[in-house]
Amino acid sequence: MSNLPSYDELPVRDGAPAGSSWGLWGEGDVFGCLNLLTPERVVAAARLVQSGAVFALNLEAELPDPPLFGRAAPQHTVLGEGAGHDDVLTFNTQSSSQWDGFRHVAGRDGFYNGVSDGDHGTHHWARRGIAGRGVLVDVARHVDVAPDGANVIETADLDATLASQGVTLEPGDVLLLRTGWLAWYRTLDGAARAAVAADLKAPGIRPGHDTARWLWDHHVAALAADNPAVEVWPLAGTFGHWDFLALLGIPLGELWDLDALAADCAADGRYSFLLTSAPLNVLAGVASPPNALAIK
Repeated sequence: MSNLPSYDELPVRDGAPAGSSWGLWGEGDVFGCLNLLTPERVVAAARLVQSGAVFALNLEAELPDPPLFGRAAPQHTVLGEGAGHDDVLTFNTQSSSQWDGFRHVAGRDGFYNGVSDGDHGTHHWARRGIAGRGVLVDVARHVDVAPDGANVIETADLDATLASQGVTLEPGDVLLLRTGWLAWYRTLDGAARAAVAADLKAPGIRPGHDTARWLWDHHVAALAADNPAVEVWPLAGTFGHWDFLALLGIPLGELWDLDALAADCAADGRYSFLLTSAPLNVLAGVASPPNALAIK
């Protein structure tokens, strides 16, 4: 863990795809960069709790409405009469706040680490749990990003934001990227939200090797954002999910609700915190609501 290869030194296993971390944590590894969330780093992250303020980062399950990318809207049915009820929820795990699991996207050479499709699943993450140091990168507050357009966020923008916030990234950080897209979306009426779903444009990070290099060389454990795809949409050339998920094993979170957390971070100047996440324990799950908390 203390001597990780740089991006330009990848891969470490003969025959692995270029720019991949395959084999770094063993042939059957299904955790990827979550391996960086060591017990020591969890303990260090717990020491960041000072005020006891808790921020739930899941968006309402009913948003976006209508869902993006043609996904189905959740269906909630309440059963029973009188003094007791059950309820049944049918939903697409990627229709609202989510983790993209390693089954979500296969690169040109297959799923992360060359592990077969059926052997991946968010249940691995759920049974381990996700906890560590979270760091908010509030690009929306420090860089001029238009939330209603396909604005590309460059690695230089990430560096400038971190410098403005006075934050230095550490290996194993879970990076939370605020683009401002979700705050803008909340201002829209129903007709405008339907128009967004029909012709989605959203700011996000630039896909490609330069961004992959930046993320890897900072050795982030995971990356989550308040926009629909983490990367800019429509795509700017290549598909960044191939590099981030399939090659490097960096879990991606999308549509996370970061606005209240961002306001608190701006108020007290503290942009790092204890982050926890409990994905759904569904065998071989493709994706999951994050059930994430930031605790300051």
